[in-house]
Amino acid sequence: VAKILARIVAEESPQLVLLGKQAIDDDSSQVGQMLGALTGFGQGTFASKVEIAGDSANVTREVDGGLE
Repeated sequence: VAKILARIVAEESPQLVLLGKQAIDDDSSQVGQMLGALTGFGQGTFASKVEIAGDSANVTREVDGGLE
């Protein structure tokens, strides 16, 4: 799935790619990280809030101790 999405990213040149964290088969949260590695994009995992400000994004994410 990540390889297919990487081809789409290469063709479309998006500035931001949003993916879910859960899969219907195993809830392992792999596609986003693999896509980031294949495309060289930075990533924020387990995001619960995304705020876009100009050319940057501030991501609040869920961690074991709360929010980061």
